[in-house]
Amino acid sequence: MTDTPEIAPAEALLPPAAEAAPASPAAAESMSQPKPRKEKKEDSFPVFLIKLVLIVAFFRSFVFSPFNIPSESMLPRLENGDYLLAAKWPYGYSKYSLPFSAPLLPFRILSSQPARGDVVIFKAPPGNNVDYIKRVIGLPGDTVQMVGGVLQINGNPVSKRKLDDFVIRVSANTNCIAPEFEATEADGAASCHYPQFRETLPEGKSYNVLDLGYRPQDDTAPVIVPQGQLFLMGDNRDNSLDSRFPAIEGGGIGLVPQDNLVGKAMIVMWSTDGSANWFLPWTWFTSARFNRIGGLF
Repeated sequence: MTDTPEIAPAEALLPPAAEAAPASPAAAESMSQPKPRKEKKEDSFPVFLIKLVLIVAFFRSFVFSPFNIPSESMLPRLENGDYLLAAKWPYGYSKYSLPFSAPLLPFRILSSQPARGDVVIFKAPPGNNVDYIKRVIGLPGDTVQMVGGVLQINGNPVSKRKLDDFVIRVSANTNCIAPEFEATEADGAASCHYPQFRETLPEGKSYNVLDLGYRPQDDTAPVIVPQGQLFLMGDNRDNSLDSRFPAIEGGGIGLVPQDNLVGKAMIVMWSTDGSANWFLPWTWFTSARFNRIGGLF
């Protein structure tokens, strides 16, 4: 008696393969052609708009942001009507780095201390809701004082050398601070002539300042800068409400917390004398101060 397996091999259960019928030419051509891919559906305009807003918000929050100069507190370096780009990354990020100071960052991240002499944008105390621009003069641990119009850091006077007067033409953005500084140029244009000096910080950083003569703020008590704060001043020393004055809304700023820093001034990208009219397009160019565009800090 022959043994019979309980389960036949699977191959034994399959029917014999049928001979393949030759395919017609049309069928062969149809099989050889790849199936068309479905085209990617284009984003709707609202989706595109949302993406654009997110990209711009990211760029302005973490890379560069534009600022305009509405005053003369930083003359002669910055004039009323300058537009500049500020880098957002040099000092780290806080809620003040974000649009509308959105409270998404509970503390500053990737923080770094500015260098003495940097020109910084920050939220001005005490309200912390208006952008100001000043120069860093005192770092934590420094003692800062003005004596007879001469800046002193840690008891040492900062080098101050007289230069030719700074000349700025009167325009829709600019009027002389007092009649004694008014002048008329050879071409008949009205201008302002301000006494100008070259200041050099202990580390070697140099920049020009204006000193219009003796003012009460030319003599101040020594101030020791605490940790986490900065002493900031405008280059237009007699026309700047800065750290020499107590923090009052619309007035002085006192010592500025480093958490209030928004960015570091990098380059002037546009400048206008204020005479442009939105309804007269050619004035957008006739009002431009092209010689100021591209200036680095």
